[in-house]
Amino acid sequence: MGSRFTRRWFLKAAGAGAAYLALAGTVGSEPVESYPKVRSVRTPRVKPLLGVPFPPQDGNWAFRSRPDLNPPAVEVSTQAHEDTAPGYIFLAPEKGGAGKGGTMIIDDHGQVVWFRPLRGPFGRTMNFGTQTYQGREVLTWGQTPGEYIIFDSSYREIASFRAANGYDGDHHEFLISPQDTALITIYEMVPRDLTSVGGSKDGVAMQGIVQELDIETGEVLFEWKSIDHVDLEETYGTPSEDHYPGIDYFHINSIDIEPDNNLLISARETSTVYKVDRTSGRIMWRLGGKKSDFEMGPGTRFAFQHDARRLPDGTISIFDNGSLVFEDGIPKAVEESRAIVLDLDVDRMRASLVREYTHPDKQYAHAAGNTQVLPNGNVFVGWGRGLAVSEFDDDGKLLFDFKVSPEHKSYRSFRLPWSGQPFRPPIAVAERTSANELVVYASWNGATDVALWEVLAGPDPAQLESLGSILRDGFETVMLVQTSDPYVAVRAKDRSGRVLGASTPVKAKG
Repeated sequence: MGSRFTRRWFLKAAGAGAAYLALAGTVGSEPVESYPKVRSVRTPRVKPLLGVPFPPQDGNWAFRSRPDLNPPAVEVSTQAHEDTAPGYIFLAPEKGGAGKGGTMIIDDHGQVVWFRPLRGPFGRTMNFGTQTYQGREVLTWGQTPGEYIIFDSSYREIASFRAANGYDGDHHEFLISPQDTALITIYEMVPRDLTSVGGSKDGVAMQGIVQELDIETGEVLFEWKSIDHVDLEETYGTPSEDHYPGIDYFHINSIDIEPDNNLLISARETSTVYKVDRTSGRIMWRLGGKKSDFEMGPGTRFAFQHDARRLPDGTISIFDNGSLVFEDGIPKAVEESRAIVLDLDVDRMRASLVREYTHPDKQYAHAAGNTQVLPNGNVFVGWGRGLAVSEFDDDGKLLFDFKVSPEHKSYRSFRLPWSGQPFRPPIAVAERTSANELVVYASWNGATDVALWEVLAGPDPAQLESLGSILRDGFETVMLVQTSDPYVAVRAKDRSGRVLGASTPVKAKG
């Protein structure tokens, strides 16, 4: 993308696109009744340059129309199956190499739909996805340092907040409740005698805190601290095994809301999922770990898990990192992760395995990961530090699979429906290759309904006429345009030909 292409190369690519043009219907003479008529063009004056943009060699996209973005690319290894669920893929790649970290939406071809890079050379985003806030679908995520963000469908920020009571928020969880409150996680070091877990008497322990906040006012509605309810002896961690001083004994990583309005809390270092009374903070039961209240049936034991979620049918999904399993109560190291669904019989206090999903390449995630059961019954799995992202059908057949790079790993990954209408307009860049020829690059970051790009040109920004339309081709569509006029603009259209947005006219370079 960074090199200048020759006129000969452009003409060759344009010629190869003749069959492609036929797919666009009446390209170059497309009637549109919703705005003034333009000159009919019998010979197409706008042609696609096929194969541009090329898959990035260095693992990062570069766009002429948006040189400020540089999103990381993904490698699709199993193309999307016809039974793949609808929706886009949501990632929060970490920064690494020449590419940028941030919040990113891609399609099933690995093409970028929306990317918002981190503001600055350092930092991290986590838990990027959609939620419902004040009755509408929104984008939400957490980003360092300790900030939680909500965007609307036009990509405008409508809310941001931080943890209360003097704490720095952690980004393992950001859940909006049906009451439009926010449930977030916090990590805090507290003085503790660690001799019972092999540490010093004057040690420190990292506890997990849940805060429920009123998003608009920041008021704390509920606060729960693990150290008040979970003893150090429940941990499988050891002092100073991580990058924390003392011991990270709990490591809270997900919060969910139970049907009875209480909380489901996952703690990695105790290998336990806790049901917690949302009023008193009392632990109602433990699933897994050293003090499980449930008899764990065959295949139900999980270890260092992430992302415990109550499903509509009453079962619970968990991403089992799989770095430890138990045989006859004895821990045994295993290096294969899996997504599992468990059924809990609360009368008999017995857990049973309903389904499990493993990757053909035996993915192992020593950290991170999530399991998302989709409305059509498919299961979408972010393999965390295993770097893969997969979709399976209900029977475990792999329908879709791709990988992120090690430097751009994503804590969680989701498949979600989304419709974006950016408040900022499309962008066009025009580069002249001869007296009568231009190459035009068009993009609209975050727009989900664009099917066609129309090119307009003229001697003056106020005197433009249509030269034709072609099908959108990925994040940035590249077009060969026959015109000697100096000024160019593009208009984005949906499948019916309705204009969704127009760029500012630009003067061709070169």
